[in-house]
Amino acid sequence: MMKKNHDGGKVKIPKDAYDTVIVGAGPAGVGVGIALQHVGVKNYTIIERDEVGSSFISWPEETRFITPSFPSNSIGMLDLNSIAIGVSPAYNMRIEHPTGVDFALHLKFLVNELQLPILENTNVNSIKKTGDFFEINIDTSVIHAKNIIWAAGEYQYPSTGIFQGSENCIHTSVIKKYSDFRNSEYTVIGGYESGIDAAYHLAQKGKKVCVFDKNCPWGEETSDPSVALSTFTFERMNDYNFQKNVTLNANTTVKSVELVNGKYEITVEGGEVYFSDEKPLLASGFRGSHSCISHLFEARQDGFPMLTEQDCSTITDGLYLCGPSVRHDGHIFCFIYKYRQRFAIVAKSIAESLGLETDEFVAAYKSWGMFLDDLSCCGKECLTC
Repeated sequence: MMKKNHDGGKVKIPKDAYDTVIVGAGPAGVGVGIALQHVGVKNYTIIERDEVGSSFISWPEETRFITPSFPSNSIGMLDLNSIAIGVSPAYNMRIEHPTGVDFALHLKFLVNELQLPILENTNVNSIKKTGDFFEINIDTSVIHAKNIIWAAGEYQYPSTGIFQGSENCIHTSVIKKYSDFRNSEYTVIGGYESGIDAAYHLAQKGKKVCVFDKNCPWGEETSDPSVALSTFTFERMNDYNFQKNVTLNANTTVKSVELVNGKYEITVEGGEVYFSDEKPLLASGFRGSHSCISHLFEARQDGFPMLTEQDCSTITDGLYLCGPSVRHDGHIFCFIYKYRQRFAIVAKSIAESLGLETDEFVAAYKSWGMFLDDLSCCGKECLTC
């Protein structure tokens, strides 16, 4: 099969070419896959290196969503943890703050119910673009696609190596459950959501916890939950056991962690040294999966990918980004209810490139608050009184 290229010549279309390949089967990958299905894109597949929702399955057993789920579809307001129009995790889970496993089961339900095409347990080893098509090297073969949506998330790509001796710490992303921690005292480096979550669960078990953060997340005067802690977290910080057992050290930068004579020496900026019998817990966030294909994106000053208004790479046409690494100006789309608003932007762009009509699709997604194309309304602070 042949088609004309932009110069009027002809290029060969690979026989196995997909219109779109989505990399990752978490909420971003499944959500944008549903949007593609809704807009009428049929020739696509989702590639997942493990299983659907694997990052959520990896969460510590006690960790729960900070955003509440509520079945509000009947009044036209989408559940905060939903990834598709008309869908509410709370409706079939009957859980307000689901665990990671709960949400993974919800994603699996959607994949099966909507019969999304998916290749599980399949690694993407490399991606390159030749002419108008991407070559995607997977475990057993090479497949081709006109478009790629990178939706591989961030949880399986923790940020480590941020200070000398950080290898002497345990990153919170590899913790299976906090009930396994038997000692009486622990140190947590990082005071945002994952750090406070760790401190809370340890405190509930009667452990003394010392938290260090180079900033003061619990003191941020902003309503943007991408910067400040969530209401759910503040509520838990007021818990009796947290107040009794947790010491918060703001504006304290950890410079190094060393194992000396069986104890961990934690040196902070200014030279003060703290000691711990147990490995410190490192709640330093995630570098994101986009680092695996950074050569296909132009980088912003903050290191995140530079994107067009359609969330496409500015240097690799046809490569889109979905998920928590999406950034536009100062806007951070790091939670489900934020980045889901961009699924339809990507799906519309791809559909139009394939000659599909998108007016009804856009209207439907806008009616559910799932088509955010005007960022001028973002970043407004809440009223306080």
